[in-house]
Amino acid sequence: MSTPRIAANPIPYWSRAGKTREVFAEAFRDFQEIGFTAVKADVPDDMSAAEYRDWIAGYGLAPALSLFNSPFDETVDLAAEVERAKRFAATQVALGLDRTMISSMAVPARMAEPAVGAGFDAGRLARAIDNCGTVCRVLQAEGLRPLHHSHVGGVFETEDEIVRLLDDLGPGVIGFGPDTGHLRWAGIDPAPFLRRYADRLGGIHIKDCFPNLLSPESRKGMSYHEAQATKRLWAEPGLGVVDFAAVLAAVPADYDGDFMIEVDEPSMDSRAESHRISFEWARRNLPVQGGG
Repeated sequence: MSTPRIAANPIPYWSRAGKTREVFAEAFRDFQEIGFTAVKADVPDDMSAAEYRDWIAGYGLAPALSLFNSPFDETVDLAAEVERAKRFAATQVALGLDRTMISSMAVPARMAEPAVGAGFDAGRLARAIDNCGTVCRVLQAEGLRPLHHSHVGGVFETEDEIVRLLDDLGPGVIGFGPDTGHLRWAGIDPAPFLRRYADRLGGIHIKDCFPNLLSPESRKGMSYHEAQATKRLWAEPGLGVVDFAAVLAAVPADYDGDFMIEVDEPSMDSRAESHRISFEWARRNLPVQGGG
């Protein structure tokens, strides 16, 4: 990759219906009509990398930065995760990609009480950093540059935890692929955090937040999924409180990764309209060439 692109993650389409060909086809039709030229590379289990690439090309789309996720904690069989990482990398490299986001998700205590570092355990964090480092080295050996992707609900949720991961492993093992919305929900100002690790930036998810549920008091008793379902958590870019002018000012001039639009739960009923609004904002505001 050399020129930043506006890419799309079809998560609102598959989050409830699953990653089926039919679900993806609906998303791809919408993306083609809107003007997207790149989409997060999620290859269905029954499809080869070559078949997937040809399929999405029929909608005018190219494969974009994907994501390897794992709890990375004591629930993980590390040997199995290593093999899964090898298979994932082989597919991504076959698609022509040279990097991937890597993230921790779905720690039960944190899904129940999100964005506050619930159930912190120093031993779990240390183990997760070690496990993540092992998987990062495997991905590198297979031809993919791993980029840590912030995500509420995982073992690397708070600022201290993310910093510990990035600093302990170092730039030779893991790069930086933040999500502006997840950082903001976890109480981290995205722009200065991005500046701190700008020399490791290889990808970014563009997501906004409404102010309604950002304070722990405002969502007391709400789980991760319950907060999302209100449609007052995630916002289309430019409709919420993330300071994108500051975020974009922190992006290095030689940045060569994707700008991926990701609104996990659109604030409106129409997924297509949510992506249309997001794409039009991106074309006006992001430093990309050729509109998409």
